[in-house]
Amino acid sequence: MSNARAKNPTFLAWRDSQQADVERALSLWVPADAPAGLGEAMRYAVLDGGKRLRPLLALASSAAVGGSRDAAMRAACAVELIHAYSLVHDDMPCMDNDVLRRGKPTVHVRFGEAQALLAGDALQALAFELLTPEDGSMAPDMAATLCRLLARSAGATGMAGGQAVDLASVGQALDQAALEAMHRQKTGALLQASVLMGAATGRVGAAVLAQLTQYGSSLGLAFQVVDDILDVTADSATLGKTAGKDAACDKPTFVSLLGLEEAKAYADRLLDQAHGALHQSGLTQLDNLHALTDWVGRRAH
Repeated sequence: MSNARAKNPTFLAWRDSQQADVERALSLWVPADAPAGLGEAMRYAVLDGGKRLRPLLALASSAAVGGSRDAAMRAACAVELIHAYSLVHDDMPCMDNDVLRRGKPTVHVRFGEAQALLAGDALQALAFELLTPEDGSMAPDMAATLCRLLARSAGATGMAGGQAVDLASVGQALDQAALEAMHRQKTGALLQASVLMGAATGRVGAAVLAQLTQYGSSLGLAFQVVDDILDVTADSATLGKTAGKDAACDKPTFVSLLGLEEAKAYADRLLDQAHGALHQSGLTQLDNLHALTDWVGRRAH
């Protein structure tokens, strides 16, 4: 699998500029003045960290279908807020009990468990507030579609459901089908939603939407396989979170199930499927989505 697109100067310039735009928007929309220090905890959880892959997918997908840039930025920031809230809650002692995220102490370590819980709650609510602006800048049907896509990806049939299965699977010997099903919910659903929310800011036919859905599905699972690989091959400083945590907690992973080399080969096959779905979509403005796919793959090589 070639990663040349992920190193292309044109893509790198686009990625850097979009990341900066997302950071500015998040800084504007995440309030500093929420009461009793809540705003500080919210901003700590969201700003100055992360690759912003989900927002980039939303923005690139929107551009590929000629969607509204303003709506796409709201979608991009909304999905990042849901991602950030999930990390805050996942890191808490009642979940994964982690102390390091994005190279700095986790929110509950920095602010305490109660404030971390409230910060996550507030970020989740803010995500949907962004998708329903009061100024009439987003058509009601588009706002409803975006809210539905995000809610489904984050709820019991998506991220939250996958996390529940993950917690229940500690020490269990899952087969590949069960492991894939869990991670399509826990990790893949929000990545897929990022793509589909971007597409929802424009007009696409059923055939194109089906291919973008397949693209998001393949990319989302590939991301998790790569994450499992990195958990055993990278150190904490590189990851920005505690390395080796899955093995230490006796969680089933693609590496523990398949072995390291087969897990790498499987990630490559999934990424090839993602590229193939983009090609089958018939869209023409796909360079950045292809490059983002390669960027996901580069993390394991």
